[in-house]
Amino acid sequence: MAGNTLLPLLSPILETVVTQRLRLKKNADRRLKAGHLWLYSNEIDIAETPLKDFEPGAQAIVEAANGRAMGVAYVNPNSLICGRIVSRDTDVMLSRSLLVHRFKQALSLRERLFARPFYRLVHGEGDLLPGLVVDRFDDVVVVQLNTLGMEKVRDEIIDALNKVLSPRVIVLRGDTAGRRLEQLDEQVEIVQGELDGAVALEENGVRFETDVVGGQKTGWFFDHRDNRAWLNTQVAGKRVLDVFSYVGGWGVQAAASGASEVVCVDASAPALERVMSNAALNGVEDRVSTLQGDAFEMLAQLKAQGEVFDVIVLDPPAFIRKRKDINAGERAYGKLNREAIRLLGRDGLLMSASCSMHLASDRLIDIVRGSARHQDRHAQLIYQGHQAGDHPIHPSIPETAYLKAMGVRIFRD
Repeated sequence: MAGNTLLPLLSPILETVVTQRLRLKKNADRRLKAGHLWLYSNEIDIAETPLKDFEPGAQAIVEAANGRAMGVAYVNPNSLICGRIVSRDTDVMLSRSLLVHRFKQALSLRERLFARPFYRLVHGEGDLLPGLVVDRFDDVVVVQLNTLGMEKVRDEIIDALNKVLSPRVIVLRGDTAGRRLEQLDEQVEIVQGELDGAVALEENGVRFETDVVGGQKTGWFFDHRDNRAWLNTQVAGKRVLDVFSYVGGWGVQAAASGASEVVCVDASAPALERVMSNAALNGVEDRVSTLQGDAFEMLAQLKAQGEVFDVIVLDPPAFIRKRKDINAGERAYGKLNREAIRLLGRDGLLMSASCSMHLASDRLIDIVRGSARHQDRHAQLIYQGHQAGDHPIHPSIPETAYLKAMGVRIFRD
């Protein structure tokens, strides 16, 4: 009788039993033991468990070379990262029940960190849900299913979000690089509710609106929240240049924090229109202006016009997407920082950022140092930042620590 009374408690977790097994080569379990969540195709003992036998997206029990079970992963035999661990308990698969549990864990962290419901709710591996990103804009959530394994449980993800958050609107952003790598369809869908125009958010006490359907990524970049907060303390009475401004995350906050003038540069006309509407939302439109065009060309144009700024923000897209791009990407970061430093006054502040996972923090410091010396200036590193707490870093996965932000004083003798 007692055993029967426990069944309702256990049944949500034990919805389906995973029976297929994925065997690792000898010593290939070291990273998993250390906490990593990825399996590479060259680590699999294909004599024992041929990858070709796995249906793409299927779940399997991962075994060490000696047969010891190590957890459950979803598998894509067509990807270099052929497996991603979703549970260390071999009785728990990626299901609605596990998703609800993980979402509640993630929500408890965000509610500890933030007073308002505007944040990244799920940050992939950082929240033990590899391949899944969820950004929250109060009652609107934007979801990225970046892997086939997550695509397979799409309906369960939607159900779990409704269980934990009950959002009014759910948007699926399928236009990601990760999906392209896994040969998944690229599309953007509103799968629940209706959207009428832009979505509102608040960051560091400043109001914004953004397009979560047609904008970049999920429509906003929550990861720089803390870095923007620091810069906001440095801009009062200053002339600020915000390069790669998107919809004004840095620039509008700078104006709201007392900057005397802000110029936002971006290649996208719709993004710059949003800059001005966001400035108006905060009553600072008289101190914000925009320039549309290629960032490098705009920097050269501003120099030719004799413009000088007190503070410059460089927040470019990733110039290094793959390891093979490192040399070319570092040259691009160097050129960008050199061109920006030419526009700084005698004692200026440069906020130089990179979201390139393959650019190490010390390399960005060296690039900024070299760029300052190229202009015969001195550099003092006065602030080092990374992604905000809603983008948690998995200590076993260096790739999750992708964001760098350097606040550097640039001055002459």
